[in-house]
Amino acid sequence: MAGICCFTTASVLLFQSPKKLHALRCCSETPKYRKKDMTTPSFLKIAVSGLTEILRLFSSTPNRLDVVSDIETDKVSFSCVDDIIHVLKSDYEKEYFVTGSFSPEVYVDDCIFEDPTIRFRGKALYSRNLNLLVPFFDQPSIILQQLEKGNDCDKDFVVASWKLSTYLKLPWRPLICIDGSTVYDLNSNYQIVRHAESWNISAVEAIGQIFTPSFGKTNLYDLRFIEGIREDVH
Repeated sequence: MAGICCFTTASVLLFQSPKKLHALRCCSETPKYRKKDMTTPSFLKIAVSGLTEILRLFSSTPNRLDVVSDIETDKVSFSCVDDIIHVLKSDYEKEYFVTGSFSPEVYVDDCIFEDPTIRFRGKALYSRNLNLLVPFFDQPSIILQQLEKGNDCDKDFVVASWKLSTYLKLPWRPLICIDGSTVYDLNSNYQIVRHAESWNISAVEAIGQIFTPSFGKTNLYDLRFIEGIREDVH
């Protein structure tokens, strides 16, 4: 989601000054997200990458990974895939993408991060991107639906399915709603070497949500609040 949200940040700045899986390894996206052409236009990828670099250069947001000692992270070790699943589940409970609070020790330093609009390398860079984007979310929610492990050609991986919903701090208060999945490829030390997202909509459709007013729409956060009221009434 780092790609689509760099468009979000750019817009804001303008106005403010234990199941085994096998088939999934053919692509970073799950089969249910392959019903239509999800190819991202080259110009869109270039634009997203360019905006991300510009925003990062002008950002003064501190990166918490800059103060994490390499010695501290080197002491952390994992013995099986279940260890990684446990950490990832905890990160999703903390809604790490919309809060910026994730566990860096499960990623190698030069981990590859990608989604339909952008691809870059480095967990420190990923942390900076999250810290840059989080302040521009309004009533964000990311709900973990499923977390599974798999193996292909003796290489382990974990797949997470999730729902993201957030308003953006823009005058027309657009609502971003995306069902997605993330594939976490692991190395022999059970650390994540690749973090690849896929979405149920195309990158063009995702970017289009940024420019669509949210009048009359309700996000997942509001729905959960409404359901809570209904349960209290009954």
